[in-house]
Amino acid sequence: MKKVLILVNRDFVLYNFRIELVERLLKEKYKVYICLPYGDKVNEMIKMGCKYIPVDIEGRGKDPIKDIKLIYNYKKIFKKLRPDIILMYTTKVCIYGGIIAGLMNIPYIENISGLGTAVEQDTPFQWFMLKLYSLAVRKADCVFFQNRENMNFFEKHKIKCRNRKLIPGSGVNLERWYPMPYPDEKNGIHFLFIARVIKEKGIEEYLACAKYIRKKYPDTVFHVLGPCDGDYKEILEKYQREGIIQYHGMIQDTREFMKFSHCTIHPSFYPEGISNVLLESAACCRPVITTDRSGCIDTVDDEISGFVFPQRDTTALINKVEKFLALTNEEKRKMGLNGRNKVKKEFDRSIVVKEYMMSITAIESE
Repeated sequence: MKKVLILVNRDFVLYNFRIELVERLLKEKYKVYICLPYGDKVNEMIKMGCKYIPVDIEGRGKDPIKDIKLIYNYKKIFKKLRPDIILMYTTKVCIYGGIIAGLMNIPYIENISGLGTAVEQDTPFQWFMLKLYSLAVRKADCVFFQNRENMNFFEKHKIKCRNRKLIPGSGVNLERWYPMPYPDEKNGIHFLFIARVIKEKGIEEYLACAKYIRKKYPDTVFHVLGPCDGDYKEILEKYQREGIIQYHGMIQDTREFMKFSHCTIHPSFYPEGISNVLLESAACCRPVITTDRSGCIDTVDDEISGFVFPQRDTTALINKVEKFLALTNEEKRKMGLNGRNKVKKEFDRSIVVKEYMMSITAIESE
């Protein structure tokens, strides 16, 4: 049995967005090893037939000692396991895993799911990150990009890839995220913010919009779903006390909120690959309001399946929300159906699985 090693930084990143690929690999009789920090979903993947290899990763940390330890652990794991191919996801994993796999001449595929602020911003640290990325992808058998802007960024900075492909993000499971009946407006009009509560995801713009809209349109309800890193904890509590928002914290299954929501607002200016929140909302027949940021704008047809506004522009966001509120319930419903049709045509997760299997087969035939 050929051994496939999957590297990722969090269990939910693998389980929520790549589990269909894992299922396909197991079905095709590959021996699948998952290497990541322990999380709630690890046991479920073990039950499926995966072999688990624990590793510590500090996702957003910049501790060089911990990073050196991660590099050492990857080298030790690769040497002991000797996988036939390695699949890598998320920035730190792709950089360190790619460099080590390249040095050891192990076939590997990288997935660029957004570049990260440190790579995109023109700072002295950017030069260092670009060098690391160049080393990481230099020997990759394939590099998957989730949006064209990221692909063009690599070309602009002369980061060479032997083989690169554009895929529709992580895609969306159209059976799990199914068409939901559009709710009436008897209990108000409900908006969802679904993301980690950090500045780059547009939480400040969302809160400012909620404050303005709630005062002018009291039958609106603004929900916030997602873990709070701490910076916004007191602000969220204050806004909740004042009745501006309803904060629900980390939600394992957001479909229950989709059922009564009318629209998802995603004001992100974060370096996204393709926003899974927007794909899932559209798959459930919910209109979306999002920014012109690459990775967000790709998922919506402006004024057809939702509305697009300039990133970091609170006034523009408020204008789009008011435009949405002016629609009839039937017009909102049709907008949601248009979103479902778009993701069904362009972002079905089976497209991503097919691309991976084709690339793996091509590597094996070399």
